[in-house]
Amino acid sequence: MVRFLEMKIESATEQIHRKWCKRWNHPCQAHALTFSCYRSRPFLNEQSICKKLADSLARACTRHDMALWAYVFMPEHVHLLVRPRQAEYSISTFLLAVKQPVSRCVLRFHKQHQTQQLTQMATGQRKQPYRFWQAGGGYDRNIVSRDTAWNVMGYIHRNPVRRELVEDPADWYYSSYKDWNTNEPGPIEVNKANFYGG
Repeated sequence: MVRFLEMKIESATEQIHRKWCKRWNHPCQAHALTFSCYRSRPFLNEQSICKKLADSLARACTRHDMALWAYVFMPEHVHLLVRPRQAEYSISTFLLAVKQPVSRCVLRFHKQHQTQQLTQMATGQRKQPYRFWQAGGGYDRNIVSRDTAWNVMGYIHRNPVRRELVEDPADWYYSSYKDWNTNEPGPIEVNKANFYGG
């Protein structure tokens, strides 16, 4: 249900491949979402940034009435599994509410302190000289069944293990694995009661 359009942009300094995705805002369908840091740089290795992202995600879920089912913050990208509680919604607006507060806060800090990390966020473009998140729509897949949602959740939770960052998914802090598989809550509240038929 997702259509990608790829465009090649020539600039004086580099060639950029940018993907846009078509979003389908269908009532009662969950969304498997992925978005990345600029140029897949590991900006999410910083715990303070992950905390900001966690807070922003929780606020966006409340504000846009989204049930958060699963998540994992990797060093350079994020996976989410969410389901709207209302028939009328916009995944694009929800994602903006998650990502924008983080990028604004982080960029403001690095600009004020002229940190070395600011150079890693430099785009070389006049209109938007710095980016925290990669441009484009990321990945958005509509989920219509409980079995598919379980499989997506398993994929999300196994990300740190596949990357050999931890041996056990329970050892990765910014993940909803513990919420579903142990008695310990993770750093962001997930909505297990709203899971398909749950």
